Amino acid sequence: MKNIVFGILVIFFAFLGCRNGDDDVQRIDQILTIYMKSSTGQDLLNPNKSGSYISYTVNDVFGITDNAPVSIPLKLSSDSLYYLEYIAGAKRITDDSLSDTRTYRSRMALALRRTVNSVTDTINDTLDIEYRWTSSVFEVSKVYYNKQLQFTKVPGGSNVVTIVK
Repeated sequence: MKNIVFGILVIFFAFLGCRNGDDDVQRIDQILTIYMKSSTGQDLLNPNKSGSYISYTVNDVFGITDNAPVSIPLKLSSDSLYYLEYIAGAKRITDDSLSDTRTYRSRMALALRRTVNSVTDTINDTLDIEYRWTSSVFEVSKVYYNKQLQFTKVPGGSNVVTIVK
């Protein structure tokens, strides 16, 4: 009896393994690379350069609590430029959920600290990210920095934003 049950299970799983591979898979493209530079081209995220930001914090504006930190690590590119890499972590709210294409957005508050003439200054900015969702893709579609459009997704392009301050 055990052999019959085992045989039926093997045949059942073999049948499941032979399913057609035509199922659509949704592509997710939500990693965002953010560079910040001055109008003179200085890398503002390099904490070792005078006039650059020495530290930063990011808080989710739509978070459940008033203090909802978001992790956005500082990384170094192959050409020695610092950048912020945002993958996920901020709450997304739905702007439009009735159509086949949905729009979501996240808003984060950035506190950027730098030292000028031995005085630490904190600059408070906002970062808004809009996402587009369809049955085939979930991707970053637009990025606003202090309510100014900084990035619009080009199909097949990367999600690299350079903010000039």
